[in-house]
Amino acid sequence: MSAPDDPITPAEPPVRLSLPLEYQQDVFHELREEDALLVLARGLGLLRLVTNLLHSYDAAGNNLILLVGADDRENGWIGEALAEQAAVSGSSKCRGLKLVNTDLMSVGTREKLYTGGGIFSITSRILIVDFLSTLLDASKVTGMIVLHSERLGATSQEAFIVRMYRQKNKAGFLKAFADQPEPFTSGFQPLTNIMRNLFLRKPILYPRFHVTVAKSLEGKRKAEVIELEVPMTDAMRDIQNGVLECVEVSIAELRKGNTGLEMEDWTLDSALHRSFDTIVRRQLDPVWHRTSFRTKQIVRDLSLLRTILHSLLTFDAVSFNKYLDTVLAASAPPPGSTRQSQSPWLFLDAAHTLFDTAKRRVYTGKITEEPVARDKDGLNPVLESMPKWDLLAEILEEVERDLYLNPQPQDESNGSILIMCGDQGTCRQLREFLQTMHVDDDEVQDPDDDGVPDELREKKPSAKFMMRRKLRNYLQWKRDFARVSSNLFAENQKAINGTTSHGGGQASRGRAPPNKRRRMRGGGNMNGAQRAANGSVHVAGDKDAHIQALMQELAPAETEDTAATKAIDIGADPLDNMEDYYELYSMTDLILIHPYDGDMDDHLLEEVKPRYVIMYEPDAAFIRRIEVYRSSHGSRQVRVYFMYYGGSVEEQRYLSAVRREKDAFTKLIRERGNMALTFGHEAANLDPQESFLRTVNTRIAGGGRLAATAEPPRVVVDVREFRSSLPSLLHGRNMVVIPCQLTVGDYIVTPEIAVERKSIKDLISSFSDGRLYNQAETMLQHYKSPMLLIEFDAQKAFTLEPFADLSSMIGTSSMVGSDLQSKLVLLCLAFPKLRIIWSSSPYQTAEIFEELKKKQDEPDPIRAVQIGLESGEDPEGRTFNQTPQDMLRAVPGVTSKALQRLILKYENVLEVANAGDDELSALVGRENGRQIRGFFDRSVWDDGSGE
Repeated sequence: MSAPDDPITPAEPPVRLSLPLEYQQDVFHELREEDALLVLARGLGLLRLVTNLLHSYDAAGNNLILLVGADDRENGWIGEALAEQAAVSGSSKCRGLKLVNTDLMSVGTREKLYTGGGIFSITSRILIVDFLSTLLDASKVTGMIVLHSERLGATSQEAFIVRMYRQKNKAGFLKAFADQPEPFTSGFQPLTNIMRNLFLRKPILYPRFHVTVAKSLEGKRKAEVIELEVPMTDAMRDIQNGVLECVEVSIAELRKGNTGLEMEDWTLDSALHRSFDTIVRRQLDPVWHRTSFRTKQIVRDLSLLRTILHSLLTFDAVSFNKYLDTVLAASAPPPGSTRQSQSPWLFLDAAHTLFDTAKRRVYTGKITEEPVARDKDGLNPVLESMPKWDLLAEILEEVERDLYLNPQPQDESNGSILIMCGDQGTCRQLREFLQTMHVDDDEVQDPDDDGVPDELREKKPSAKFMMRRKLRNYLQWKRDFARVSSNLFAENQKAINGTTSHGGGQASRGRAPPNKRRRMRGGGNMNGAQRAANGSVHVAGDKDAHIQALMQELAPAETEDTAATKAIDIGADPLDNMEDYYELYSMTDLILIHPYDGDMDDHLLEEVKPRYVIMYEPDAAFIRRIEVYRSSHGSRQVRVYFMYYGGSVEEQRYLSAVRREKDAFTKLIRERGNMALTFGHEAANLDPQESFLRTVNTRIAGGGRLAATAEPPRVVVDVREFRSSLPSLLHGRNMVVIPCQLTVGDYIVTPEIAVERKSIKDLISSFSDGRLYNQAETMLQHYKSPMLLIEFDAQKAFTLEPFADLSSMIGTSSMVGSDLQSKLVLLCLAFPKLRIIWSSSPYQTAEIFEELKKKQDEPDPIRAVQIGLESGEDPEGRTFNQTPQDMLRAVPGVTSKALQRLILKYENVLEVANAGDDELSALVGRENGRQIRGFFDRSVWDDGSGE
């Protein structure tokens, strides 16, 4: 096995790298020279550096290199780039990237792959199992590259991998990469801790303000950037101020109610960031069971208010009002309810302004009891358009003029226009606007222009056609909403109490929380905000007559639709008449609308080669990507239009993100200057006699025998358990962890003790589907001392209270019956020999296992695997894909035996779902078959009362 830095033989062509900029070359040389952790500012091309580094080793040949922590998209990016670079270099030794990422790949296949060498991207769980089972010998690995080092904690799988690698291999290289400096600055000496977990000593920091980076990106080939500040409309500004006031009051309430917590970061500025509710929740988690309902409600409200702020700047007026309807329905109790537990922010005047102004952006009108005539005051459409739309139309006109005046650019850029947005929703909105802004409809005219002849009126791009269509859809939606809205309050209360899964805030920008998504199906009987008797916001229902009058006013545009207008409809099938219109797009006049997509945007710029880029929403990382792209290609001109709402949360969030990154790098530079050197204690250099004495147990009170073994203690662990951090901690306590495919138990500690580990979430699901009873029964059959380990999260409260009603409905009598504690009592009554171990964290579990193993014999892995198998069944042949198995386990009636039979009989879940009642009954028994069939036949609209 050649060393990583061996000189390439003269017969081989030179390795060609695609690193045109000076800072990229400096980083590359530093990384080739020694092991280090690289923290690079976002947008400076981290994946390009990783790819070039991998290519330099790949071209040398005779290497076995592991890539850890890459997701599927990064694997695709790196694999494609390595193939391109291999073609450019023309090296015969290049192997490219091989993926080892599924349970379907058999042990034999993986062993052959490893023997052949090359670059492997392996999922952490598979790599841990292969290292422990010595399928992959760590001492033969040339080197390892770790991505996303900022996620690396002491108990993470990646830290476990690095520890095993370094214990057996001191000579191989290890390079770690990160492009998010912020996580490195929280806690005490975070950089030092991560470096220790990675067994590295040298950090390399490259912020945007680094001298070499600035010199590389700010030379002659600088991108032309035109900054456009768009003023918000008065209504938008009023709504924004109203929401910010609600956020400020909510934070003040939170600080007042939780005085014992660290609250430095609980400010209005930090509340605008996506991670704020996660930070608050993390601080409240240890005392969550003692936290008042009001505090839980405010934590949820802050997440909701931040989403409203984002939606104000991205949704059109109709969609925004529709979203607020769902928010109000979820926050207000149903009519006739005695429960007055509404969100505190709904009682503020600012909330009244918010709902009232949002409605007035869509339509105005006075609501009266008497019927409405067509010509009298009814509901009049206002349909305020977004200010950025008009500016976008102006920019496109300017670009068109520029292309007309300079038809043949003297560079390699295409004439294409790239419009970058925050998410897919905004992309769809802009596509619809650009398709309909020139629709000439007689009914769609500005009321202010009445009396002006058509030929004298200037035709301007307008969103009126699109907005009228959206309003029609909204009014139809509204009619059905009353049926759904009564259920939303109950759903919201469950979410506040933590009785549904906590997603750590918003999963993605601009979307409603998960339980809000369903609300989009119906429509609400709602209008402008008024005050209810208790002082909270109350929304009066629009009278049907008013809505009908508004519908009739909008109707003519629909009835007089021409075929051309219908073709523009977004709902039209793009594949209609495909033969007539099928052609390749010309890149010269193409408008491409795309959401920001992290490192994938580098590929986008390289492939599209746009001459004009319109940044519809600000993004600091993308600006840097354009700087890198422009500086790397001297012959490609780029003009960037950078749009943002002046004085808005959008602008504040952008500036704040840039400042936070700069502060994080400043802290890292300071910590690097004061960092102490770490000298590891090499276990391999221990005297053999000393390591033997370490295993001696001198506690022989009570007539116990003196235990002394030269081999360290061992634990047999089920391969599915490597998702948790416990195997890593057991390994850290010098226990030999043996991964096996176990049928009975999760951990075999001694020949007589089998342990079934359950986290709280898993415990609840195991009770609900009856799986735990089957597991306890099989453990009792085969082991003398079966144990159920209930393991809590180290960061959360060591109590069952917050989880007691996780599976119950709020306010129903079933809450008492389904209480977790009563279920545990029933389990103990059913299995008196079953012992329950309570552990506050994985750290304590590792200590408990150590105690259980004292003066006990070591478990036999071969016997542990064979227990529970049918006679003659081969454990090797039971390596099936885990995800479908987990899905089937959740189906009522699927016991562990039934699962084995279903797996052997059917190829996938679809076949199980389509199997007949008789077929299933013959396979798994009549009662189980009936339950499985009933589950798949059940309607999604069922209220849960029947089977």
